[in-house]
Amino acid sequence: MHISAQPSRTRIRIVLFDLGYTLLYFDGDWSSVFLQAQERVWQSLSRAGLPLEKAIFLRRLQGALAAYYAEREVAFVEYTTAHVLRTLLAEEGFRDIPEATLQAALTAMYATTQVHWLPDPHAHATLAQLRSDGYHLGIISNAAHDDDVQTLVERHNLRSYFDLVLTSAAAGIRKPNPRIFQLALSHWEAAPQDAIMVGDTLGADILGAHNAGMQAVWITRYTKVSAADLAKDFQPDYQIASLEALPLLLASLP
Repeated sequence: MHISAQPSRTRIRIVLFDLGYTLLYFDGDWSSVFLQAQERVWQSLSRAGLPLEKAIFLRRLQGALAAYYAEREVAFVEYTTAHVLRTLLAEEGFRDIPEATLQAALTAMYATTQVHWLPDPHAHATLAQLRSDGYHLGIISNAAHDDDVQTLVERHNLRSYFDLVLTSAAAGIRKPNPRIFQLALSHWEAAPQDAIMVGDTLGADILGAHNAGMQAVWITRYTKVSAADLAKDFQPDYQIASLEALPLLLASLP
């Protein structure tokens, strides 16, 4: 689908959103919930017949995930939690794990975190308004497991608003790498000036959009970064406190 640029205020025809802490927020203590999620992995694998000593396996899983999360923030490459788990199990001597067994463990892991992700109170109204205004909408989410994001989008009835839901897990690269923004724009055969990015993370969303030649809106409802802490290279083009301000902002753009 080709979206051509317009000479009027409707020149921006595509609005790309981050997901976590932009359209959804997390209502629990992440550290404790994520530890529970890792235990669900062990439980699932144990039920599948893998003789894994709980304490040792969980310690190694925690270490492998921590190393993975640290590496991806430097290389901006997404190997996925499926890759991390399969590699860890191979190191434990389980090299021929059926894909169904692996995916069941990951489903159990993410089901634990998914119940804590809730839609922003203004998400549905804002997205409906933007669609009514004629914008094409997409999601670009940094995520270690594509099914996790797709499940959250379905669970919270967001799918109908979006032409595209693209994750770093599916693309293999993470924001702020401009390539993932280019992949999203290619869905509409659109140019960077045809689109704007909305997100909460200065490094991933704002810098990433700028790297791709796009404008960006920083939404601060759930962020702990103050305006005084903004790095010069991360300055957003626009800043809003809540999603409900977005339609009016977009309508005011030249």
